[in-house]
Amino acid sequence: MRQVYRAHGFALALAAVLGATSAGAASDPFIDLLPVGGAAVGYLFRFERSTYSGAQGGADQLPLYLYEGEHAYLHGTRLGLKASAGDWRFDTFIAYRFEGFTHDKRPSVAEGLAPREPGFDAGVSLRRRTSWGTPYLELLHDVSSSSNGTELRAGYWSEWRRGRLTLKPQLVLAWRDSSLNNHYYGTADYQAGAGIDAQAALYASYALTESWNLLGWLSATRRSNEITASPLAQGGLQTQAFVGFLYDFSPKQARWVPESRPTIVKVLYGNSSDCDMLQIMRLNCTTRHTVDNTDVAALHVGRMLIERAGGWPVDLAGFVGVQRHLEKSYQDDFWSVMAFFKVYWYGFGWEKWGWRTRIGMGSGLSYSEQISQMELHDQGRRGRGNWKLLNYLDPSFDVRVARDTYVGVGVSHRSGAFGKSQFFGNVDGGSNYIYFSLESIF
Repeated sequence: MRQVYRAHGFALALAAVLGATSAGAASDPFIDLLPVGGAAVGYLFRFERSTYSGAQGGADQLPLYLYEGEHAYLHGTRLGLKASAGDWRFDTFIAYRFEGFTHDKRPSVAEGLAPREPGFDAGVSLRRRTSWGTPYLELLHDVSSSSNGTELRAGYWSEWRRGRLTLKPQLVLAWRDSSLNNHYYGTADYQAGAGIDAQAALYASYALTESWNLLGWLSATRRSNEITASPLAQGGLQTQAFVGFLYDFSPKQARWVPESRPTIVKVLYGNSSDCDMLQIMRLNCTTRHTVDNTDVAALHVGRMLIERAGGWPVDLAGFVGVQRHLEKSYQDDFWSVMAFFKVYWYGFGWEKWGWRTRIGMGSGLSYSEQISQMELHDQGRRGRGNWKLLNYLDPSFDVRVARDTYVGVGVSHRSGAFGKSQFFGNVDGGSNYIYFSLESIF
């Protein structure tokens, strides 16, 4: 099976797992949405009229994980660093490019062609807020060995608020070099050169409550003649529509206080299991090493973001982790990295007698150096492709054995969104490892 994205090193892999959106940092619809220390999760459905002729229809799905730090941020599928001085702001970022097609969802015009896989761009942006709006410049370059292309954007957006409704119209001109255009739209008989695209977009959000928000945006892009002349392209505008929701974890809640800086450290060791994650959680299936005898060992490091959210026995933590895949005789061992939020619930009645237990559910992103034997087997038996960037879930059950120290069991789970997300390579499948863990706070 084809493996995608050649990592240039561990740092790039960690940036990739945190991801970035298709627009640059200055055009980010989530910019200034959360206060420093804020965290939110959500889900979007994406509909598009593709530039490719004969592209498959249907809704593309995209999970959202947002965190706003003092100098760094995670906005949906974007990771960035920011610096501000007055009305000026400078960003560096890693950006996922929603372009191309995957092994399992290719347009009819591309039958017989190799996938034109989406890539990751590294970029910089500069914006200046004024009374009449915010102009910005962005420079992006592919760092995933996908297109090796470069794009320069000049854009403008403004913001209009009325009650609970916020609107952000935006205009963008984008110069794309020949490497970028030819990678996605060139053929053996046609070489696409450099050109300029034009885009108009409207972002909208509506606050249902202080925590729940409805999101939506529309965009229309006029591709350059170098793209529309390709035998892979269809005429007319490329249009996209996003609709979804966002939940901000208790925006009125007192958040994690930086001065305390408690650090959560968790180590785990897991065995491969061919059981589904829900079966494992219900204890209906807990077999291990039945298909292969591969294992994982991992280290998760995090911090508590919110304690007793809304007065309930619910905590929210944020984690980054590194995992070693022990592939035994199947292939060389390799690394994966993950970033995720985790919610803990500990409202059991027996806690009044000092028996502290909790149920946790983590959700985020995982990026792997290679495709594991479990995923190769799971996808191979159905003739499907693989993807290095997948959704990460971490359900667990813990028991406190000492002050701030827990032992537990859980599942390290990687999968796509049932084949419905281009961000996850339209993968329908994944891997499960049942693990034992030790966690403490320092």
